Amino acid sequence: QVQVVESGGGLVQPGGSLRLSCAASGGVLSIAAMGWYRQGPGKEREFVATVGRGGSTDYSDSVKGRFTISRDYGKNTAYLQMDSLKSADTAVYYCRVDTWTVNGGRNEHWGQGTQVTVSS
Repeated sequence: QVQVVESGGGLVQPGGSLRLSCAASGGVLSIAAMGWYRQGPGKEREFVATVGRGGSTDYSDSVKGRFTISRDYGKNTAYLQMDSLKSADTAVYYCRVDTWTVNGGRNEHWGQGTQVTVSS
């Protein structure tokens, strides 16, 4: 089974920065994409950013220009560099890892989440 573990969350003041990490493990992995989602208080889980196998990235409009997703392919680890944090960024951040199936489909794997709190 694929395990996904997030880390790096914490408390930060508005305008500050955090870097989240997402480590995937579980034997031989063929990862199609890794991404970040978040769920704020009283809100639904929403897309934040994703990075594909070829390095292509996609971002939610709400974080463009402030967040940067990257991936260390050798470590099966993705990162989310969060700069210029706002109170609205407060949420539990979840990592999603998509792995290829033998027939070309994808399996989704989710981490347990890491709390990010932006407050003064």
